[in-house]
Amino acid sequence: MLTELRKKYIGDKSFYKRYIMLATPMIVQNAITNFVSFLDNIMVGQLGEEAISAVATVNQLVFVFSLAIFGAASAGSIYGAQYFGKGDNEGHMYTFRFKLYSTLLVTIAGIALFMAKGRFLISLYLTETGGTLSKDLAISYGLKYLAIILAGLVPFAVNQAYSTNIKETGQTVIPMLAGMAAVVTNVILDYCLIFGFGPFPKLGVEGAAIATVISRYIEAAIVIIWAHRHKESNRYLHKAFSGLGLPSDIFRAIMIKGAPLMLNEVLWAAGVSAVTQCYSVRGMEVLTALSISNTVTNLFNIVFIQLGACISIIVGQYLGAGELEKAKDADNKMIAFSVGCCIVMALIMLLCGRLFPQIYNVNDDIRALAAKFIVVSAIWMPFCSFSHCSYFTLRSGGKTMVTFLFDSVFTWVIMAPIAFVLAHYSGLGIVSVYFLVQGTELIKNVIGYFMVKSDVWLVQMV
Repeated sequence: MLTELRKKYIGDKSFYKRYIMLATPMIVQNAITNFVSFLDNIMVGQLGEEAISAVATVNQLVFVFSLAIFGAASAGSIYGAQYFGKGDNEGHMYTFRFKLYSTLLVTIAGIALFMAKGRFLISLYLTETGGTLSKDLAISYGLKYLAIILAGLVPFAVNQAYSTNIKETGQTVIPMLAGMAAVVTNVILDYCLIFGFGPFPKLGVEGAAIATVISRYIEAAIVIIWAHRHKESNRYLHKAFSGLGLPSDIFRAIMIKGAPLMLNEVLWAAGVSAVTQCYSVRGMEVLTALSISNTVTNLFNIVFIQLGACISIIVGQYLGAGELEKAKDADNKMIAFSVGCCIVMALIMLLCGRLFPQIYNVNDDIRALAAKFIVVSAIWMPFCSFSHCSYFTLRSGGKTMVTFLFDSVFTWVIMAPIAFVLAHYSGLGIVSVYFLVQGTELIKNVIGYFMVKSDVWLVQMV
């Protein structure tokens, strides 16, 4: 029995070499990005607790937009990975066009919404409960930060269209290097523009926003310029701009499979934001502590997030080539590896994660609350890893309606109502509420296990 389990869930050296070579640049890129977000959070925190709450609130709103962009790009990626695996460069090119058009359309809609309803959306998260924090000051900070951040949404969208296509070809180093250049620029400009250094003015939260916008333009420029200078490695660009259209059959196929995915990303992100809003009714101090906890947790989550994302690339390529048994075998081994790595990361997070809140310039109560949130996140991290892998497995085979039910419908039907009831009507402390809401991941684990085991995702679509 042990031999069979080992054969099913543990690969050989060549398997892990391919997996790790693909995943490492993505992990490094996200590690640097999240570390810089951590430093950015600390620097903004020096401006006061209202500044942390304001920036965290705007970033929560932008998170929904980012997931909408990711969903638009991912809709094309379902077919993109399979077209590349099949060797169909023209089909791969059409998926790139679809990504470019859809991400820009989402960007226009997002900017219009933020400009029209920015104050209302920010005020949803900033609740006065008799604490020492000023709601009006936090909203003022948030509006200034949001007004500048909007300028960086277009390069972010275009970069996603290019980067996802590049990653589908197995080239993950260039997006990593572009991300590294962007985050180094971001952290340097953060320090210079938030506090005022040398010839740079002291701009506070506005300086943090300007630094973010500039870094996004730099990242997009590096990726775009490299892609067009290396067209032999990016064959989908050969005729990408010689026309504007998409064949109706390809457009229809992407929309049929991709529409649930695009809708899922938006609704899931909105659901997560709704859960955060439920927590925020317990006070701005809770929102500040959650901001600190989420920033720290993201540093540790990068491993399972990127290992999960690699599943859609590798499994998608096998499915596109018609190698269904290889796809199934690789998926089993990658899920086991991802969960195993995540258990290690969770243990490390339990041991040292609680030290990070001490760095922040906030009161002791917020530090203690943030530390408790971090412990809860570490406990549930391996379960989140399995759900994440299950999601990308189902997505690789085009089961987007299933992922829609598995992800966003679950969030709105199970997770958000539980958070609302417990936060508004129970006498439980906020840490207990947070623990129980995060614990709904167990239900997703059970659903994900049976869906993956059923092999409904073993489908060649191209």
